[in-house]
Amino acid sequence: MSEAKQHIAEISLYDGQGRRKYLTANERTRFRVQAEKLPLLERSFCLLHYFTGLRISEALEATGVRLDLGEGVVIIRSLKRRKDNVFRAVPLPMSYLKSLQRLNVTALPETRLWPFSRKTGYRIIKGVMRHAEISGLHASPKGLRHGFGIACVQQNIPLPTISKWMGHSSIKTTAIYLNAVGHEEREFAQRIW
Repeated sequence: MSEAKQHIAEISLYDGQGRRKYLTANERTRFRVQAEKLPLLERSFCLLHYFTGLRISEALEATGVRLDLGEGVVIIRSLKRRKDNVFRAVPLPMSYLKSLQRLNVTALPETRLWPFSRKTGYRIIKGVMRHAEISGLHASPKGLRHGFGIACVQQNIPLPTISKWMGHSSIKTTAIYLNAVGHEEREFAQRIW
């Protein structure tokens, strides 16, 4: 497979067998409901992914000093970029940001908010998926990330904004979320049925 075709396959919302790689709005809601039942550390980790669509490695780098309550954002170092120190600000609900501050009250501001490994973070998210009865290819951190991108598109958030929040180096990558069949697209189709 050529490099260009492989890149397209990697960013597609469906795998080679046509299986969906993203969470639907209903699945995202079930994920959030289950995440809310966890202790603060695990709950806050899962909700960060729900609210932002971050990659696990990006979330695990978050520190107290990168929480900006004045702006209502978390500052994320983009790890997918090839340059060091490329940061982006991603908005978060103020109530959630305040709960994140509680994670860091006794630690130094430079201390990571979640002291566990990438593998542990993955297992936590997968466990929430299992309890939310979400199964299949899309029941993964990446499925949650893709679900966030689709949710943004369905709320008519401009592609450049979604691209920035998700840390995409190209808006072409973000544009794949336009290909998901969502509520709006079904409404369009119903007009001709």
